[in-house]
Amino acid sequence: MGPVLLSSLLLVGLGWAAPPDHEVTYLPGLSKQPSFRHFSGYLCAGPGKYLHYWFVEAQSDPQSSPLVLWLNGGPGCSSMEGFLKEHGPFLIQPDGVTLKYNEYAWNKIANILYVESPAGVGFSYSDDKKYGTNDTEVAHNNYLALKDFLRLFPEYSKNDLFLTGESYGGVYIPTLAEWVMQDPSLNLKGIAVGNGLSSYEINDNSLVYFAYYHGLLGTELWKDLQTFCCSQGKCNFHDNANLNCTLKMGEMIQIVEESGLNIYNLYAPCDGGVPGSMRYEGDYLITHDLGNSFIRMPLRLSWRQNLFRMPVARKKVRMDPPCTNSTAPSMYLNSPEVRKALHISPEASEWQVCSFDVNRNYKRVYMQMNEQYLKLLGTTVCGGEPTDPGSISASSAFYLAEAAAPPTAHSVCYIEIPDPGVQWGRRHGLQLSRG
Repeated sequence: MGPVLLSSLLLVGLGWAAPPDHEVTYLPGLSKQPSFRHFSGYLCAGPGKYLHYWFVEAQSDPQSSPLVLWLNGGPGCSSMEGFLKEHGPFLIQPDGVTLKYNEYAWNKIANILYVESPAGVGFSYSDDKKYGTNDTEVAHNNYLALKDFLRLFPEYSKNDLFLTGESYGGVYIPTLAEWVMQDPSLNLKGIAVGNGLSSYEINDNSLVYFAYYHGLLGTELWKDLQTFCCSQGKCNFHDNANLNCTLKMGEMIQIVEESGLNIYNLYAPCDGGVPGSMRYEGDYLITHDLGNSFIRMPLRLSWRQNLFRMPVARKKVRMDPPCTNSTAPSMYLNSPEVRKALHISPEASEWQVCSFDVNRNYKRVYMQMNEQYLKLLGTTVCGGEPTDPGSISASSAFYLAEAAAPPTAHSVCYIEIPDPGVQWGRRHGLQLSRG
């Protein structure tokens, strides 16, 4: 028996069943191909729905390392942003051609599954090309995609499973976890939400205080906001019906979100043009993701509705997150060589960091995640007892900052991956939830 055949039989005997036609054997842009395996293809997320995934095995001991699912937010933004610009093993360079290895890649300690969700985002698509969806449907579709991944990669079905995401992932992850925790075949160990949207109301209110205490709002504007938006010691900057409050909130929003400040990093420059403005690039109208803040303010709502009604908005519109330059990842992922290497379907559209179509047709079902988090906390046990909210240990099923209280927009929830010397701990700080 030849060595190649013997090796193949051994792999089958061990249950190593990764689909060979999904393996990325050569990735353009790298000076040296990786020593770890990675795969790209499609997962079935329901009838006629196909979610693109990019899976990277852990750089050491993938068989026993955790399996971590990652979702970017939006709604409607691609997880390839997380892969190529945040914590993936390869980082896109400004030339849009070259990749460099990431010193801080998450796959140094875990197997990471990046999924572009929902259908219509990035390279994901549906047969009918209709991309209206909602929180509830997306949660179920993501669950079906995860199950399909484990059908294709059964060798990871018993690994510790963690669900992670950022921004609108604050909705995606807890709602997905509700499905996963009901499935005894899945070994859910924890969830992690970074800078996540957990409550629209708290997020809006905290942003105004953030702006004032960082010196962005003048004394007169702050005084007016206190006068018109606050009563009996409590302020409502979220959905206040007072006309004067609405007008002053318009001034606040213009300063914080539409003047060129970087909403993600206040002291850093704002790439990609001033948020709130529009520009043309060739045949495309470029607008900015309106984010998840102040969605109930009349001025913000009317701007969104007017944009959606514009004739050009029905065709070539590209929506970029504020202060984000998507040129390099767009150039790279839309290269014919890269699409071929990643096994991208000819049915998939041109890759964009965020889908205008998905975002404008998305129905937000949940205004806060209290119920989901409390349900998840209710199932959390450690040694047969409810998990102590004040501790983090490798045996904890998961940890939520301010576990006993409603989740807030200024809490960042982390889990601990059981890897020696590596701990993801709780941090606090006023964070803004964006796509």
